[in-house]
Amino acid sequence: MKSASHFPALLTVVILAAISSCYPVSRYIYSEEVHSWEPDIAIFDSLNAVEPSDRETVLVTGSSSVRLWDSIHSDLAPYRIMQRGYGGARLSDFNYYADRIIKPHPFKAIVIFVANDISGGDHDRTPREVFRLYRMLVTKIGERNPATPVFWIEITPTPSRWHVYPQVRKADDLIRDYCAHHPDLYFIDTYETFLNSGGTPDSTFFREDMLHLNRSGYRHWSEMILNSLEEAGIYPSS
Repeated sequence: MKSASHFPALLTVVILAAISSCYPVSRYIYSEEVHSWEPDIAIFDSLNAVEPSDRETVLVTGSSSVRLWDSIHSDLAPYRIMQRGYGGARLSDFNYYADRIIKPHPFKAIVIFVANDISGGDHDRTPREVFRLYRMLVTKIGERNPATPVFWIEITPTPSRWHVYPQVRKADDLIRDYCAHHPDLYFIDTYETFLNSGGTPDSTFFREDMLHLNRSGYRHWSEMILNSLEEAGIYPSS
């Protein structure tokens, strides 16, 4: 057992290690690139002023696949849904704007889909960076919306990004394992559902861009989300 005299030095080492490990992720959140989404978030500010929610509302939020989901309210009925999606969302900017996207309202549950951190571009995050950004986000949610169940939709395998899916899969595996060990965190699996018999993404579930879901793809999403909410004991108001 270490003596008490060793504790200050040990604590310093731990703090410095934590700072150094988090710094690469924190710099993404406070980089200039996040400000490009200000007009989209300003629209959410306006909606928040006129669109009420209560403890019976389920927030579905994230990137363009959420924004483009025109049938979300009927697909997820009878749950009361609040939709907050913006194109190109990454976990770095989502963390930055989390207070304005999530904090203004109470929720029965929060469902998140953010799919652009690993896309095959020059500024892709590593799987571990994606995982750290996810942990920062759920920590923020827990501080501001305590005891609210949070569901992460697995980054759906798409034909257009299949070449980077091994990296995406690693990030999702880290998130899946984290959810399995933390109450109020849930992981919605989509991988097997969106593959064809050959083990590659089924193009019949996607629009022409082979990235965004079509009507058939959204039907699968809605079924998985509804099942996950029910399995977690979260039911619509009577």
